[in-house]
Amino acid sequence: MIKVVRGNPTPEELAAALAVVQARAAARANAAAPDEVVRPEWASPARLARTRRTPAPGPRAWRTSYWPA
Repeated sequence: MIKVVRGNPTPEELAAALAVVQARAAARANAAAPDEVVRPEWASPARLARTRRTPAPGPRAWRTSYWPA
């Protein structure tokens, strides 16, 4: 709850002050939230579910060429 202790702010001044407080609170909440963990492709469980033993030609074929099946 925000309370005006002194003065008589105009609605525009009060709205500006509340926008600043809200923006600071949102920035602090975003900074405190942990970032989403991005797992590397080599750690993907989907890699283990592949049924194809030979890699298909393409941009990521080198990643699957050495993994044991």
